[in-house]
Amino acid sequence: MLQFGVFDHLDHNGTSLGEQLEDRLKLIGVLEAEGYYAYHVAEHHSTRLGMAPSPSVFLAAVAQRTRKIRFGPLVYVLPLHHPLRLYEEICMLDHLSGGRLQLGVGRGGALLEHQRYGIDPATAQAMYHEAFAVLMQACEAEVLNFEGRFYHFKDYLAPAKPLQRPHPPLWYGAANVDAVAWAAARGVNVISLGPASRARDIVSRYRDDWAAAGRMSGDLPMIGISRHIVVAETDGEARRIADEAYRPWREALEFLFQRARVAFPLAEAYPQRFDELAALGHGIAGSPTTVLNFLKELTRETGVNYLACHMIFGTMKFEAAATSLRLLAREVMPTLQRHA
Repeated sequence: MLQFGVFDHLDHNGTSLGEQLEDRLKLIGVLEAEGYYAYHVAEHHSTRLGMAPSPSVFLAAVAQRTRKIRFGPLVYVLPLHHPLRLYEEICMLDHLSGGRLQLGVGRGGALLEHQRYGIDPATAQAMYHEAFAVLMQACEAEVLNFEGRFYHFKDYLAPAKPLQRPHPPLWYGAANVDAVAWAAARGVNVISLGPASRARDIVSRYRDDWAAAGRMSGDLPMIGISRHIVVAETDGEARRIADEAYRPWREALEFLFQRARVAFPLAEAYPQRFDELAALGHGIAGSPTTVLNFLKELTRETGVNYLACHMIFGTMKFEAAATSLRLLAREVMPTLQRHA
């Protein structure tokens, strides 16, 4: 069944931090009321792109303000965390939420943020793999002994365990088809950005690897794609909202690269204006009918079973975001799910 979630950078929207966080919690309540599958929040540091640099703190509030919707980081940037401290936070969040945590993990894409955090970007990938190994061992063992390049633990007692066993569902950002072998072998949910053709290749490879392992197609993990989506009563209104909100989000996306005077690696995937983004097929702003037609074609072309909708961004006002979320849920999602 095709499922819908919301991906959120929680980038600065021009209000005070307290007001922004409270509004976001209310919008997550809208997601729950409208039947969205999950809410995913990014982790960013030293930039307006991420106003929830400690995802666990924000998600603890989400756990207490909701009862049904799944949620999690997309992703915890593992090189920036002590893996055992993070493991203990994961256990707490999973229990606080009654087993709704979705565990996104990764190296992190913005290596300029690693530098500002004191982490050598050249070691980030190796640190990620080692930290992930620590997390998985802690989920299984009561006593952890680990000897690695970056982490060394002896006789570490891990009495706490996640509510979801052996661990919460894993999520990973698949940059290309080469990431699929690792993900499919472990049943990891994946989300891709960029061209629909790349998502199609990822879906095809994931399904092939899944079948080759003798697993049932009905047990297939989420294989998703992310798109900016704005829905309003008319195409014109949706485009106006999207154009206005997209500009500050795009500025925040490139901010650290400009400050460091280095080339911005996502310039082609995320152009300066929303109409340019839409022309690439990486976003849509329109009436429910316009958005429905766009998503019909996207899901047909890619074969994804999950849409990570980027629907709250930039300076978008609360009411515009809430209306967009409700229109997608009520007038677009049911039709797509019936025909998926």
